[in-house]
Amino acid sequence: MANRPSGFTYESNGGDVVVSHHGRRAVTLRGAAARQFLADVADEPQQLMARITGNYKRGNERVAKEHPRNQRH
Repeated sequence: MANRPSGFTYESNGGDVVVSHHGRRAVTLRGAAARQFLADVADEPQQLMARITGNYKRGNERVAKEHPRNQRH
């Protein structure tokens, strides 16, 4: 994968997990979501944090740019 996500960090405190991107808080996970995140984070931490925050490329940017509703009139 050429454009791997980077710049994400997380901090776990008191059952909550705070995910930051380049030092800015992106999302706070609580309860079951926080527990699931901590169980899964060891595999691909940057990819997982990008997916959770919604901050990643989906590969459809060019298609969306060309859609009629996104054209300037």
